[in-house]
Amino acid sequence: MTTSLQGLLAGWITGQRWFAGKGRAIDDLSIDSEIEIASGDPALLHLIACVRQGERRTRYQIPVGLREHLPDRLGHVRIGTWRRDDGREVEVYDALHDSALTGHLLEGMAADRRFDGLGFHPAHGVEIDTSQRSLVLTAEQSNTSLVYGDTYIFKLFRQLNPGVNPELEIITALADAGSAHVAKPYGWIETELQGEPTTLAIMQEYLQNANEGWSMALTSVRDLYACPEDMPAEDAGGDFAAEAQRLGVATAQVHRELARAFPTGTIEPPEIKRMTERFRRRVDKAVSEVPRLGEHADVAAEAFDRLADLGHEIPVQRVHGDYHLGQVMRTMTDWVVLDFEGEPGQPLAERRALDSPLRDVAGMLRSFEYAARHLLAGHPNAAALEGRAREWSERNRAAFLAGYSEGGGRIRGDDAVLLRALELSKAVYEVVYEARNRPSWLPIPLAAFR
Repeated sequence: MTTSLQGLLAGWITGQRWFAGKGRAIDDLSIDSEIEIASGDPALLHLIACVRQGERRTRYQIPVGLREHLPDRLGHVRIGTWRRDDGREVEVYDALHDSALTGHLLEGMAADRRFDGLGFHPAHGVEIDTSQRSLVLTAEQSNTSLVYGDTYIFKLFRQLNPGVNPELEIITALADAGSAHVAKPYGWIETELQGEPTTLAIMQEYLQNANEGWSMALTSVRDLYACPEDMPAEDAGGDFAAEAQRLGVATAQVHRELARAFPTGTIEPPEIKRMTERFRRRVDKAVSEVPRLGEHADVAAEAFDRLADLGHEIPVQRVHGDYHLGQVMRTMTDWVVLDFEGEPGQPLAERRALDSPLRDVAGMLRSFEYAARHLLAGHPNAAALEGRAREWSERNRAAFLAGYSEGGGRIRGDDAVLLRALELSKAVYEVVYEARNRPSWLPIPLAAFR
């Protein structure tokens, strides 16, 4: 049995991890754009689909493959059978899993091609090896990434918003400035949505032999938990403090590079007060959903009161916006920062807005807390290990802050007031998230209010 391409996509899209409208019925799915990148068998179509759920309309990018006969290796990404306008029946599937089709993306980028409004662009001065074969990474939630050989990582944005993605802006500017802390950009794909150039995908150097910060931190925590209780954290195998300090230096250097590459500004005291009011409203809303937070609301209120009383301006600039241990990789030489797109669920204008660099610092400090404590969830000796978790977190937070200052980052005087408020605001968000998604992890953000 065949059905329309829109009908096939409507039945398939709700099961994809990157679909943002889970739990709500789809009222309509239309195809805003259909561009043929490669013809024949297999063929490659680039689709932009618009999903309507109530008043909400969301665009998604969906490259699909078409084959008369689908091989077993692609059966897990089959979308359905479709009768084309010429009467031929074809099998429709997620093209990103087919290396016979994803090579066209590399070739288009290397050749600086255009396909009826779809632009493939190489970065300035690069050569792209089009012989590399792709493999889909499975860990991502909001995007889909391919690794080509051991050379490139290609990130395709599934949910589309009109405008240039902040990650493309930032990695291009920092690479042009010679930054050692970004992966080399190789190219991007763009189209036009609502009259604005819109980023569809970005390709960068694949850091094959690098280690993720989160994994390194967890290894360190496990090593500490396995040591005798009277052994100090600095003597335990896998101590992370030296790396935390280097990460702080790298973070400060990236902030300085961003301040040189993009405009900067200040937030005046009246805007600071409005910001603290937003923080307070977030607490009130969170307490109504997670009553356990109410026991600690006075801690947040005190921190926000101190911030509101600041009588001077706060410097702002472009920042990462979603900074944590999962966004950094340790290469043989230094730390590299990834994913400058900000929080994917926020509008592009907010993600590109100037902010205090201490927001990134606060995000990383919260990440150290998570690394120290998340292994305690469900652990039979959680109470006995609580002190060890606190010791690891305090040691690595201090090392990171020392490195940040060493690298030229500003944390002095009243900066500590802003940093504390930003940390607690982040923890409030975490409380709501964990209550909804991982209740056993709720003690982690609640510990921030002690």
